[in-house]
Amino acid sequence: MSTDTQNAKTIVLNWQKSMDHLDPEQLPACFSKFISNDYIWRGMHPFHEQRGADSVIEMFYTPFKNSFSNLQRRQDIFFAGQNEIDGFNSVWVASMGHFMGLFDQPFVGIPPNRKIAMIRYAEFHKIESGKITETSLFIDLLHLMAQVGITPISQQTGIHLIQPGPHAHDGLLFEAQDKNESEATLALINRMIGDINGGDYSSPQEELRQCWHEDMLWWGPTGIGSTYTIDRYIDQHQRPFRTQNEGRRFNGHICRMAEGQYGGFFGWPNLSLKPTSGYLGMPAFDGFADMRVVDIYRRDADKLAENWIFIDLLHFLNMQGHDILAEIHNK
Repeated sequence: MSTDTQNAKTIVLNWQKSMDHLDPEQLPACFSKFISNDYIWRGMHPFHEQRGADSVIEMFYTPFKNSFSNLQRRQDIFFAGQNEIDGFNSVWVASMGHFMGLFDQPFVGIPPNRKIAMIRYAEFHKIESGKITETSLFIDLLHLMAQVGITPISQQTGIHLIQPGPHAHDGLLFEAQDKNESEATLALINRMIGDINGGDYSSPQEELRQCWHEDMLWWGPTGIGSTYTIDRYIDQHQRPFRTQNEGRRFNGHICRMAEGQYGGFFGWPNLSLKPTSGYLGMPAFDGFADMRVVDIYRRDADKLAENWIFIDLLHFLNMQGHDILAEIHNK
């Protein structure tokens, strides 16, 4: 499948090159060239799931390109692989980094500041018969809000940053990677997932040290924030998450794959849980709310070194009755 994987990368790279500098009126022709007729697109709140190119152009790409002038993709991680979730039968391509542009017009009610905006993104594409048949695009809208001085979440436990790419500066895997390295990365990710869902350890530190370097970097979404080292990760994310949410249910992933020393997954949703103790400084909520999550990892030797996380927190909060975008619009 290495040839198929490399072909899939070429399709996505050509898609990016064609798409990223187009004006809105040029989008339909580009979609027609690269996108299948039965296209499925998943976006974060308020875009959600769309079917077909016309709907995706209308709901997301036209407003996005109208709001940000001189838009460019600044890609930090790019890899492809066979999807473990469907028995390694499909090929997906992952891309992560920032979209950068001049924030000149409102976007989903977020007011512009006419300055540079860096919009975190992670994108997964499924490739079949030379076309993109599915896309999941996660963008961190709370990250954009923070850049214009809007911070609706009052108890962020980590820190908000414009997040860099990998410490090793080797995340753009345009060339084919060693199969053994890819298998080692996927196995480590699966081992880590097993520890979260069923490991029996005496302490959080013992659990994390099975699969993580001591100086791990956890690049979390704005609203939760980023942390560094095992101990600070426990203090600034894991403990608040585990003690302020109950009834956590794992719903599975749509795609989970690895190539070389990079790998990742996403779900729709990955988790459902009850934020009964005021998570993120919000009022307690006794019902279940969903988390749509992307995790992208860098392996260093036999441990995970870095993890970039995207969570659709606007959707998670909206399910609890907090429509953050409406609150911004009404101010």
